[in-house]
Amino acid sequence: MTITLVMCFIFVSACIAWFAEGIKENSGRYVALLSMIAISIYLVFALLLSESSVDYSQLQILTRLPWIAHFNIEYALALDYLSIILVFLTLLLAVICILVSWHEIKTKVGFYYFNLLASITGIIGVFTAIDMFLFFFFWEVMLLPMTALIAIWGHENRHFAAIKFFIFTQVSSLLMLVAIIVMSVLHFQQTGRVSFFYQDWLALDVPFKTAYYLMLGFFIAFAVKLPSVPVHSWLPDAHTQAPTAGSVLLAGVLLKTGAYGLIRFVLQLFPDASSNFAPYAAVLGVVSILYGAKMAFAQQDFKRLVAYSSISHMGFVMLALFSFNTIAYQGAILTLVAHGLSSAALFSLAGMIYKRIHSRHLPDMGGFWQHAPRMGGFALAFAAAAFGLPGLANFVAEFLSLVGTYQVYPIHTMLAALGLIGSAIYGMVLFQNSFQGSFPSTKIASFKDLSIREFFVCSLLLSLLIVIGFYPDLILNLFNHSHIAWLTDDVAGAGL
Repeated sequence: MTITLVMCFIFVSACIAWFAEGIKENSGRYVALLSMIAISIYLVFALLLSESSVDYSQLQILTRLPWIAHFNIEYALALDYLSIILVFLTLLLAVICILVSWHEIKTKVGFYYFNLLASITGIIGVFTAIDMFLFFFFWEVMLLPMTALIAIWGHENRHFAAIKFFIFTQVSSLLMLVAIIVMSVLHFQQTGRVSFFYQDWLALDVPFKTAYYLMLGFFIAFAVKLPSVPVHSWLPDAHTQAPTAGSVLLAGVLLKTGAYGLIRFVLQLFPDASSNFAPYAAVLGVVSILYGAKMAFAQQDFKRLVAYSSISHMGFVMLALFSFNTIAYQGAILTLVAHGLSSAALFSLAGMIYKRIHSRHLPDMGGFWQHAPRMGGFALAFAAAAFGLPGLANFVAEFLSLVGTYQVYPIHTMLAALGLIGSAIYGMVLFQNSFQGSFPSTKIASFKDLSIREFFVCSLLLSLLIVIGFYPDLILNLFNHSHIAWLTDDVAGAGL
């Protein structure tokens, strides 16, 4: 019941933070921070104690209990190394979100932390649920608090961005729900009983044409969340209008739920259909890489630039996953972690700058280095991480993705490599416009360097980027041949 306890503790902490804020001002943030630190420590020790007896290279069922017995819907949770990495990334960025919100949120503070922690609860549920109805339930739980974060605590056009985010995600989720129901009906036809259990579905014999359409139902839902061109347009608006923590959570974790869904459900449930669809998915990946890079270069808004860069980086994940290559798959997993850290860092910096000058527009910036050299140093490092400087995690991730993909799609890979050049250009434009040159306002004298709290946030993220950049095997060794046997045996043998 470890993961269940984690989710219950986080949700209860969310309620306590909401209640405590009504009793004493600013107590909600302390409740939220201490609870996330405590649950992270608990989970580390719980997994370390079970490491010798449990092989997480394979999906391990943690909990399987009846929930809605009439439809054979179960409360079923499981973990493997993919889930574990994404859960810990979620908990880490949850702490970052609380720290960057420390002085930013001034209204309805308790309700803000309730929504933030409720969204974290839903995200952890998404990464661990293996009953598909339960998965869909957590998918919706994740959506609603995030919509509230954007709509209530966002910037000037927050309502438009929140509604757009909700509609895109909800419509695509309904396609996934239809696919889930059809799969349960197929299970009933073949076995005589309804089941939403993921591992029961793995044993189904689904006709190719039916599997293809069902795969598309799941694929569209996850491509929207990734996001991939042409279903990406909600992301720049949501990122730009969200509060800093909302942007960190969106880029660092919510986008990863789309990639997780592609890996766990699209590729593994529908290997033949995914193999047949792979050339189209690869094209979408390349288009996302180049389009995201081009649009990032054209932006004058700090957060909007980073948002488009996320579309570009997630294109590498799409391309790598649908190449069905072991090296590319490892690169995709590493990209999820590296991008989660680097994008969280850039959005955190955007929030720190906005707090000081109350603007996100690059023409309003410039010359920050002179008055904030520590912030400038971190900004340069995070921009370098985003465009893949050797020694940082993004470099290894993109290198493995491209090396693996080249063996299957050489032309696509060469075009995708242009995206790396584009990322270097817009990364340097971002840094140059904000920290070099001259400040166009007389407010430059009041521009302060990083506080202790902000310095800790930046140091933590940069340290992790450096450690993973020099020791990527800390993650890659978890994804050995036993873990990816489904890739080499089932999918790669399906036609590529």
